[in-house]
Amino acid sequence: MLLTFLPDIPDIEVTTVFESLLTEEQKLLRDTAREFAEKRLYPQAEAFDHAQGVPDDLLKELAELGYFGLTAPEEYGGMAIDQISYALVLEEFSRACAGLAIILSVQNTLVAGALSRFGTDEQKKRWLPRLVAGELGAYALTEPDAGTDAASIQLAAADGGDHYLLNGSKAFITSAGLAKIFLVFARTDPKGGSRGITALIMERDTPGFDVGKPEHKLGIRASDTRAISFTDVRVPKANRLGAEGQGFKIALSQLDYGRLGVAVQSLGIGEAAFAEARKYAKVRHQFGQPIAQFQAIAFKLADMKVKLDAARLLIDRAARKCMAGERFTLEAAEAKLFASEAANWVANEAVQIHGGYGYMKEYPVERYFRDARITEIYEGTSEAQRIVISRAILAED
Repeated sequence: MLLTFLPDIPDIEVTTVFESLLTEEQKLLRDTAREFAEKRLYPQAEAFDHAQGVPDDLLKELAELGYFGLTAPEEYGGMAIDQISYALVLEEFSRACAGLAIILSVQNTLVAGALSRFGTDEQKKRWLPRLVAGELGAYALTEPDAGTDAASIQLAAADGGDHYLLNGSKAFITSAGLAKIFLVFARTDPKGGSRGITALIMERDTPGFDVGKPEHKLGIRASDTRAISFTDVRVPKANRLGAEGQGFKIALSQLDYGRLGVAVQSLGIGEAAFAEARKYAKVRHQFGQPIAQFQAIAFKLADMKVKLDAARLLIDRAARKCMAGERFTLEAAEAKLFASEAANWVANEAVQIHGGYGYMKEYPVERYFRDARITEIYEGTSEAQRIVISRAILAED
């Protein structure tokens, strides 16, 4: 069907639905991140994908601009921005280069965030300024046989008096090849179940620690992902984050923040795919007119917009509840589930709108399609999010 009554598709600013709710500081942080991403990231995103990494000088530049310490307290050199501001910044980076965005998400949300929330004053003074200054952190939770079931991790941490002796391995660790500081979750009590897991901070140059080869991934190829292994690695007990046996609680708590970060990353990927699809539909001609004039295409774009706006609303709700100091496990799970599935659907439709060209690397929707896929897997699969949500529903009176 031809949409003869629709001469053109109006320009849409993707954030107008929230513009009136943002403070001037939040708008400034978003706009500054957008300008940087458009100039420094988007033009090179395909090259980063091909090289499977980002240049060291770019990471250094990002650190100098404060993006490695977005959530860290100001007393340790961080910016201590609120969750809404953080989401806006991360979305802009995700739209330009999703692989780089997950590096920043792990840095700010999982590593610096855990230290800020659970670290002692001495631990914060020792490690947070280094993270803010540009040393990358890695979050070592997943193992070859412990993914969604994080309580089953087996990396052994034997009691050695004033230290723990670690033996075992981890898998799929983001930034492992670049990180200087690792937050490692290990089993201090073999029979303790989820209460037998402890969080430890470890330096990269610790003897017995080894980093594997880069994983060759489908998407987010600009981020470094590797396995790591431990052979009689001595970690001082002074490096323990929280109490012994509190590791699983710390991990789950931080995953709420991580899931919100992945929801934002998903939104950024989806927005980028939508923008490319809309632009292409307006200039691609078939049967004597732009394909946007055909209802089949126009309705795809309409559905894309609805899904992305709905994802943004769920993210906003979770972020505001987090800012209020309330538990937001359910809200983070809902945002992550919906946004990741929306991003995959939108990216798929963007490729479809491009037709054969969407299958070619010359068009960025091919990369968005690949990048979106991981968002339904890491920080808890879509199936795991449905478990969280359903349990919350069934627990209600």
